[in-house]
Amino acid sequence: MPDTHAERLAPQLTEWRRYLHQHPELSLQEQNTAAFVCERLSELGIPFEAGIGGHGVVATLRRGGNRSVGLRADMDALPITEATGLPYASKTPGVMHACGHDGHTTSLLGAAMLLRDDPDWSGTVHFVFQPAEEGFGGALAMMEDGLFRRFPMERIFGYHNWPGLEAGAIMIHDGPMMAQGERLGITIHGHAGHAAMPHLTADPVVCAAQIIVALQSVVARSVNPLDAAVVSICGLRGAEADNQVPDTVTLRGTVRALLPEVFDSVAARIREIVGHTAAAMGCRGEVTFERRLAATINHKDEAAMGRRVAQERGMPVLAGLPPTMASEDFGWFLQDIPGAYAWIGNGPADQGAFLHNQNYDFNDAILPVAAGYLAGVAKAALAG
Repeated sequence: MPDTHAERLAPQLTEWRRYLHQHPELSLQEQNTAAFVCERLSELGIPFEAGIGGHGVVATLRRGGNRSVGLRADMDALPITEATGLPYASKTPGVMHACGHDGHTTSLLGAAMLLRDDPDWSGTVHFVFQPAEEGFGGALAMMEDGLFRRFPMERIFGYHNWPGLEAGAIMIHDGPMMAQGERLGITIHGHAGHAAMPHLTADPVVCAAQIIVALQSVVARSVNPLDAAVVSICGLRGAEADNQVPDTVTLRGTVRALLPEVFDSVAARIREIVGHTAAAMGCRGEVTFERRLAATINHKDEAAMGRRVAQERGMPVLAGLPPTMASEDFGWFLQDIPGAYAWIGNGPADQGAFLHNQNYDFNDAILPVAAGYLAGVAKAALAG
């Protein structure tokens, strides 16, 4: 059934969310966002610790009992120039909350308010406000700073808004939810020379072209068709001069897979293709993978708990949607403790405004829904 208390919070949550939207900060730079969170927590009388894994903040409510649970939201924005024209559009040039982390942060503050005012639970709830989710290792940094040691929790839950799904509907997969992702770098070392005398060079451009084509066979011919993987080369850089065969060419892209073993197989095949193709053309190839994002793989019991809570709250619970090849570093948390990650519908993606689009905006109408879901799943976890 709808949470009338959560609905009453809607004006306050909307105000907070729009303030955060106007003042986005990039990964590793969330100092003011973290300060805003700390100020709101202080006003709410909820104790917290800041500076965890960078600009991370963890707030805690304790009310007897020996059970514990964590709720997580991310805080960082993206290097995108906003084009919405909204009155609360970003005031920071070239930076935008184009993924809805402003809404996630606000939802978690709302959940903290709901649980603070709700006498019907006991145990410990940790509210994890995470920085640097957008490929910069925020989850790992918090874990390396002792997140689960300093703030013990038996389970952890989080969510992401999802444009294109009915506003307030929820999807929680059993197993893989989002892909493991890494940034791929390839450097081809050749021998530079005059473009009019290519026989005196080892041409890394032609070698790179062969590698790009060959890499298209990795998913098509080296991955089981029932598994999922992506290899995308998205950039190439060589010589600045039009009449020079360059000494090196660099390629950049991304590699994704839903299962770690599939990712490892794909990565090994990429290294083989780059190394052997470069050698065959008189060049030398190097491959690097960086800023790893673990696959987000839900635990079955916690996923079922999340769906049950959503049903009890009257949220439409969707089924049958496939996982996405997008990535989320919440997966690192799920490798250490049980938990589940959900998608909550953001409503229609107007003008094609999906995540990471310059016209995207978080739907304020789902703030109380998301806050209520987070509070509800925390209570369910504490009830055991």
